[in-house]
Amino acid sequence: MARMHTGRHGKSKSRKPDVELGSVPEGFTGTKESVDESIVGYAKQGMHQALIGERLKKEHGLKYIKQLYGKRLGTILKEKGYAPQYPQDFFDLLRRATVLRRHLAKNSNDVHNRTRLTRIESKIWRLTRYYKRSGALPTDWKYEPEKVALLIKG
Repeated sequence: MARMHTGRHGKSKSRKPDVELGSVPEGFTGTKESVDESIVGYAKQGMHQALIGERLKKEHGLKYIKQLYGKRLGTILKEKGYAPQYPQDFFDLLRRATVLRRHLAKNSNDVHNRTRLTRIESKIWRLTRYYKRSGALPTDWKYEPEKVALLIKG
């Protein structure tokens, strides 16, 4: 797939090593129950998935959660009832658009950031279509900047 706002195609990517699912990874300190408690604790603190994964890597030496559990962190959080309302990448884009709209309200002559806002919003619309198809967003969800600003404040 091509990059969104350039004419280039991205070929480079990192590849995770092949691991045996359900096995105990080397360098892992702790038990599955302690990891469960940590995941729930971090989710209660309001951490998103990427931060929880980093913490587990640092504190427990658990490089890949999927190796220990056989499923991804998002699935584990959903099973325990701590899944976020919106996917994190989507929510981050909404937050960026809101902050940029606030900036442009004060600085109306900022042409460069107005262009950046249109790019961010096109990403939001593109992700909206994807997440509606995959079921992560309701089918009647619509991007309305005023409502999104209230959502991000609250």
